[in-house]
Amino acid sequence: MTKTMKSQIDLAQSAAAIAACFPVLVQLRPQLQTDHFVAQVQRLMQQGLQLVSLSVQGQVVSVAGFRIYENLFHGRFMYVDDLVTADAARSQGYGKQLFAWLVAHARDNACTSLELDSGVQRFAAHRFYLREGMEIRGHHFSLLFK
Repeated sequence: MTKTMKSQIDLAQSAAAIAACFPVLVQLRPQLQTDHFVAQVQRLMQQGLQLVSLSVQGQVVSVAGFRIYENLFHGRFMYVDDLVTADAARSQGYGKQLFAWLVAHARDNACTSLELDSGVQRFAAHRFYLREGMEIRGHHFSLLFK
């Protein structure tokens, strides 16, 4: 494993900070389009999305999108919509750092848990989540409308 360089974690709030997350997020969500990305994220932010990035030497290498919710099942919890580290920056500890930030932020905001869904084909991501102490607690079902 390569020695991890000094990193910085920030909430992306400005249009420029949001745009800087695109090259990393598109690796997880290839359907995203650069022309619409900032406006789409800003709309989602009005609905509670927060975007956080981890940068090394000013370059975003890891990104997470999350929301804080409350429901009858979990109580108050953090839901992570997206969590991705750039292909070129994997296995250097950046995902672990960002995940630790998410856990601390959830605890600081009185959440009882951190929840996320992960595609069944994402085996490396599943290994990472299990190493970080997460449990597989259910199945996610979808009914797609075309």
